[in-house]
Amino acid sequence: MDGRLILTWLIVVLAIISLQSSGWASGMISHQNQPGRRKLRVQQDEEERNMWFAAAIEFERQNSQGSGSGDRSSRQYRYRDRVSGHSRLLNDYFVENPVYDETLFRRRFRLSRPLFLRILYTLQQHNDYFVQRRNAANTVGLSGEQKMTAALRMLAYGMSADSLDEYVRIGETTTIECVKRFCQGVVEIFGPEYLRSPNAADISRLLRKANQRGFPGMLGSLDCMHWAWKNCPAAYHGMYTGHVHRPTIVLEAVASYDLWIWHAFFGMPGSNNDINVLDASNLFANLQEGCGPSVNYTIMGNHYNMGYYLADGIYPKWATIVQSISHPQDLAHEFFAKKHESYRKDVERAFGVLQARFAIVRGPARFWHHEDLTFIMKACIILHNMIIKDERVDDNGLVAMASGNDDYDSLGTDGPVEVSRGPISFDHFMATNRAIRDSNTHYALRRDIIAHLWTLHGQGVIE
Repeated sequence: MDGRLILTWLIVVLAIISLQSSGWASGMISHQNQPGRRKLRVQQDEEERNMWFAAAIEFERQNSQGSGSGDRSSRQYRYRDRVSGHSRLLNDYFVENPVYDETLFRRRFRLSRPLFLRILYTLQQHNDYFVQRRNAANTVGLSGEQKMTAALRMLAYGMSADSLDEYVRIGETTTIECVKRFCQGVVEIFGPEYLRSPNAADISRLLRKANQRGFPGMLGSLDCMHWAWKNCPAAYHGMYTGHVHRPTIVLEAVASYDLWIWHAFFGMPGSNNDINVLDASNLFANLQEGCGPSVNYTIMGNHYNMGYYLADGIYPKWATIVQSISHPQDLAHEFFAKKHESYRKDVERAFGVLQARFAIVRGPARFWHHEDLTFIMKACIILHNMIIKDERVDDNGLVAMASGNDDYDSLGTDGPVEVSRGPISFDHFMATNRAIRDSNTHYALRRDIIAHLWTLHGQGVIE
């Protein structure tokens, strides 16, 4: 309870006690019960009581003036006319002949209108928070379009929460709640599909593309990105501050040639380097447990049964990671370094496109809780993959909209992939872990790739 309110009621109670005491004392003094004297005393008590109540009310009024925004008595109700804001939003983007066409919708919302409506409909089925309802006063609340628009605008532009009030007619605190609920809903609904590991069909397609590029067995490129945490609690500054000299959170990701992000491990403090993040991530968990698709390919007559990722020089010399040559000594090594550094930029390009689409992950994070930042980052990656699937460009340079028989859902005919789903023993788990970290296999694989690339270059297949 507010301290001023307690003090006010205390004054009132003291006034009543004082009146009762004075009345009791006067009764003891008066030995005769005279009606005129009793009437006069009642009038005096009434006047004194009114004086005490008036003093208490004046005290409360003076202390309520100039109080902070946290006091309920000082808050102002703003009639935002949410219905007109909803109508304006529908007329601008969602009617049959909107004011702004599909191109402007794609530019401002970062995704197409059909994809927007599909996500909104799925969220409404999952959480009734995005369904327009009436409150206890029978007043129409915010619509699902308004809430999702506010969330997407914050993700896309990284703007402050109260900047959407004038157009969408939504308050600051409600906007922040919309962002949190939207990101959590996207992760819960679409995460199992758009943040999954590659299946057999995906690996067949990735291997086919990698073979065309001269890197048989390549599954993508691996790297880390730091996201600055502006509102990091002071107690965590030392743990989250690394080489960038400010608190950051690390994202480890694997991206393929089409910028699809297959692996996203987020949450490690910025004081860790890429090696520490790799040791803590689950990138090779399926391979170690024997529950993921295995990859089989042959390079220069040598057979390999594990795919690999292209990475920079900080990563360890493992059999599943291929690094470039910092100082090539001959033409073959120089050609390999050139191609390696070119294809390794896939993950860098994916980071750039992700930050360009969603400015909230490009600027410093302004949320306080680590869990909220995790949902935001994963939601942005899921939306990024959904946009890629929705607006994918095929080999003929045409935009192929998502369908039931697209490349992401169909199984290729070449590049057979074996899938192991049975339980494994602890000895097999340790043997697989040693095979992943084998440096001899790493150097042998890199020598074979160098020779294979140089052979293709000599044949004119790869320039």
